[in-house]
Amino acid sequence: MNANPKIRVLVVDDSAVVCRAVNDLLSKDPNLEVVATASNGKIALDNINQLSPDAVVLDVEMPELNGIETLKVIRRHYSSIAVIMFSSLTVRSANATFDALALGADDYVTKPSSLGGSAGQVAAVGAELIAKIKLHIFRRTNSKSAASPLVTTSRGPATAATVATVRKDVDVVVIGVSTGGPNALAELMLSIPGDLPAPILIVQHMPPVFTKILSQRLNANSRVRVEEACPGDRLEAGRAFIAPGNYHMAVHRSGLMVNVQMNQNPPENFCRPSADVLFRSAAAVYGSGTLAVVMTGMGRDGLCGCQAVRSCNGQVVVQDEASSVVWGMPGFVARAGLADAVVPLAELGGEITRRVRKPCRSVKARTIAL
Repeated sequence: MNANPKIRVLVVDDSAVVCRAVNDLLSKDPNLEVVATASNGKIALDNINQLSPDAVVLDVEMPELNGIETLKVIRRHYSSIAVIMFSSLTVRSANATFDALALGADDYVTKPSSLGGSAGQVAAVGAELIAKIKLHIFRRTNSKSAASPLVTTSRGPATAATVATVRKDVDVVVIGVSTGGPNALAELMLSIPGDLPAPILIVQHMPPVFTKILSQRLNANSRVRVEEACPGDRLEAGRAFIAPGNYHMAVHRSGLMVNVQMNQNPPENFCRPSADVLFRSAAAVYGSGTLAVVMTGMGRDGLCGCQAVRSCNGQVVVQDEASSVVWGMPGFVARAGLADAVVPLAELGGEITRRVRKPCRSVKARTIAL
């Protein structure tokens, strides 16, 4: 028998069918309890006042009081509650979801086109909701470990060999990010100079529509041109490309030109796009001129890709734990001894810029953990 109290969840959606479906999905987990459902934000706030839930699954578009206005009140008066936005795959809903994340929503999950759809699709939504509710409740109730130093080299445990490596200038920056990514990327891109002498490729775990909106929002506040990638796009310094939702992004060299490629090969680490796919591709094309950056995110996507980058003498930098919403992806890389540096988000743009602009063509000795 589980001695821990159940996580109390309030489900808010103007569709009775959706409320019932989400209630059924969440109730399958013995650690969760749906204490109430509400059809709009006004009713939801009354329920919060009376029932004190631990988490709220909040629809974006509702009558009387929509998700954004409801979130503002929750953050103003009930800051300890975890809020997961439940968003439709539309441009309007995607924009509202990004607004919600900027206002302090913990995360989001996208609704399938119909909760009466395939059993597998509905079950996947339920699993994602449950995982994210638990993740953010845990994050809010457990203090993070001490902050990592500004720049900490991490070469792994005992070393058994030392090899001479040639590391050339950085020719490409590849970034993998997931949970907490939109806000983290917004901060990062503000600190990247427009004349960065290398292209940037980004994998943010997001569905279609959302990646397009993300690229537009980042581009509006970035000195680097940011756009959702299309097949055949040419990589150029001072441009950043975001992998479109549901497509892996890779790079291909043809003569002196390097272009973007897309595919819908099976997901890796349950993700498509996957950072591992991008990182491996960059390592194969650019070799030691690759700089891989792993930012906040749940899971371990990027770990195998960073191994490929390090195997060709490229560089790896990860976001530190204290500034990450979830230290899953960067934590796996750091603990594997693959990171050249562990850096707070506030210093990450400067670290990337320094490494891209710093000539490093000299032969260096590097130890390899066995």
